[in-house]
Amino acid sequence: MDYRSAGVDIDAATSAVGKIRDLARSTFRPEVLSDIGSFGGLFRLDTARFRRPVLVASTDGVGTKLKIAIATGRNDGVGYDLVSHCINDILVQGARPLFFLDYLAMGKLDSGVALSVISGMAEACREFGLALLGGETAEMPGFYQPGDYDVAGTIVGVVEEDRILDGSRVRKGDRLVALESWGLHTNGYSLARKVFFEQEGLLPDSYVAAIGGTVADILLARHRCYLRELEPLLDADAVHAMAHITGGGLTDNIPRVLPSGLGVRIDLRALKPQPVFRYMMEKGAVPEDDMLRTFNLGVGMVLIVAAEDVGRIPGGFLIGEVVSGAGVSYEGSL
Repeated sequence: MDYRSAGVDIDAATSAVGKIRDLARSTFRPEVLSDIGSFGGLFRLDTARFRRPVLVASTDGVGTKLKIAIATGRNDGVGYDLVSHCINDILVQGARPLFFLDYLAMGKLDSGVALSVISGMAEACREFGLALLGGETAEMPGFYQPGDYDVAGTIVGVVEEDRILDGSRVRKGDRLVALESWGLHTNGYSLARKVFFEQEGLLPDSYVAAIGGTVADILLARHRCYLRELEPLLDADAVHAMAHITGGGLTDNIPRVLPSGLGVRIDLRALKPQPVFRYMMEKGAVPEDDMLRTFNLGVGMVLIVAAEDVGRIPGGFLIGEVVSGAGVSYEGSL
């Protein structure tokens, strides 16, 4: 017996890494000092740019959105989603991204799928100026079902210590300004799959007029990254706090950035959910509370700003304000 007969093909993995190397190199910045294939990635922090630099790191995955990507063979989008999600997670603390590391695991290495996923990561890294510094491609026979894979990523960014957004600047009377999402992003897919595929009996390529496209097109819409829109606002010190609206929705994510003694009041009539959210709520008879804790409902990012700065947010729309108390309260209905 040998390793290949046990289900792991080292030669195939080596060949795939060679192709991945070119994708990663296309994202390298001058600070990168190592190549793909090293035991660790090397990145020189440009300390001349900062007085007191603070590194900010985050790790995340894509969840069961992968099930739809696998079923349709449209795998590059989830790589893009992963990078975008991670950038947004550190952006809410004021950090700018430096580099990204990925972990891709499958039962039997499919180099075509691996290259597709990582090409999406590289696309996002190039677009937003961070280096795909390295990662791990794991072949795990017997652990994943044939055709299945999982992917996760870690991002590292940097922020000046006195520019960290930690919620301490939030005041009663501040306003909540929303930035639109492009769809479900990377959360709520277990419920979405249950509604579309189990209850309604639809297929990924089924066209649904009520949502304006095929199920796959709508559910695989990419996760929007807000870096370019928000960088000028961060430079201008115009934001008091931000919340990336992921798992937990508006209900659970906004309180994460509020100081003790303050809550928010949101007018649900001000939201602009895409038709897919209304469809799932009605077809699945999903309670409003569950919708608010499961999906972003068309809001990918919430900015907390002074009342006089609301008009400075390009593409933003007002959804509420900071009040005394705790947590999130709602007015109106979806």
